[in-house]
Amino acid sequence: MPLSHSTDALNWFHLLAREKIITQSIRSYICEQNEISWDILRTDLIHPVCSGNKFFKLRYYLEEAISHGHKAVHTYGGAWSNHIVATAFAAQACGLQSTGYIRGEEPANWSQTLQDARSYGMNLVFLTRAEFDQQVSSTLHLPTSTLIPMGGYGKPGAKGASEILHYAAHQNYTHIFCAAGTGTMAAGLCQSAGSAQVWVVNVVGNNNPLTNNLLTAIQSLTPNATPTILNASFGGFAKSSPALIDFINRFYQQNSIPTDFVYTGRLMFAIEDLLHKKVLPKGSQILAIHSGGLQGNNSLKSGLLGF
Repeated sequence: MPLSHSTDALNWFHLLAREKIITQSIRSYICEQNEISWDILRTDLIHPVCSGNKFFKLRYYLEEAISHGHKAVHTYGGAWSNHIVATAFAAQACGLQSTGYIRGEEPANWSQTLQDARSYGMNLVFLTRAEFDQQVSSTLHLPTSTLIPMGGYGKPGAKGASEILHYAAHQNYTHIFCAAGTGTMAAGLCQSAGSAQVWVVNVVGNNNPLTNNLLTAIQSLTPNATPTILNASFGGFAKSSPALIDFINRFYQQNSIPTDFVYTGRLMFAIEDLLHKKVLPKGSQILAIHSGGLQGNNSLKSGLLGF
């Protein structure tokens, strides 16, 4: 959609969010047995590219670029990064140039993510893993470009993520669940969850890309945050397993909700596991944030998923 003003580019997303986001209830014998309600906030429906939590985390960085008169933004990510392709799209929508610093040497065959990012005008710079880690830790600043840290991690990213719950009657829930990589969205949800408990499913394990500790990453952005953190790394970040793929397919067959194997599939798996183990008290009211990122499934072998 052509946009003539940067402010319009920021506004259209929220118009789409109000139109597209729904809350979907999960009906299962496990919930009934435990007298627990389980709803999912479908932020994945907002947009096919910049979906889920991505624009929420990007919003205030984009506003910063516009207000400072910058013509570009730059950021970091891997070859299958949801953040990379979402940043490329959102920057283009705002009339900004973008550069993505990609972890790893340039592959002979580009991933679909990299191809899509380039199609949205992103300049891609490939760094060795050592160069990437050094540059991320030094937070490269350029005079005419706004830095968006990896995954949108930072107070602007958390501020944007805190607005996700504006699209749900969050005061009706006792537990809010989300998946976490950098912890940016989790930090934002902790700011706006009110009396609800925030439960965070760690999909990275003990190798958080920013602090090596997810709780530390969250509390660096929201100091008073006290989320419950669960591990669902399935052997490591972006690793798959037959059990996880089977669950994702079954979850889709039962609920018509597609999830991905990196974030949201693990989130739903962890919630169902808690229900089986009767960890949550009877009468709990769960809201799980479907944070999008389905394009990550493109890295799987064709035919593994039934959607």
